[in-house]
Amino acid sequence: MGNTMMPCMCMNHDMENYYAQVELPGVKKDDIVLEVMENGLCLKGKKGEGDIAGCWMLAHPVSVDSVKARYESGLLDIVLPLKNKLKDGKRVDIE
Repeated sequence: MGNTMMPCMCMNHDMENYYAQVELPGVKKDDIVLEVMENGLCLKGKKGEGDIAGCWMLAHPVSVDSVKARYESGLLDIVLPLKNKLKDGKRVDIE
């Protein structure tokens, strides 16, 4: 039985999209399964003797049907459009 590892993910967002980049070195594109829900995403992959898996919750709902993903050179780039664009918050002065 192989080991399961959680991949390293960097995530950022602007007022319209989340941008995620997942490190999957040595994983073949055909061995990656990406599932996106309105409030999160899960990823599974196979690498050598072990599996890679991870799930992440999102603070803002996304438009599942508009998600795009691209895999190149061991990096999976995911763009997750927000269901509702964010609005600027109120700046709070810190004493």
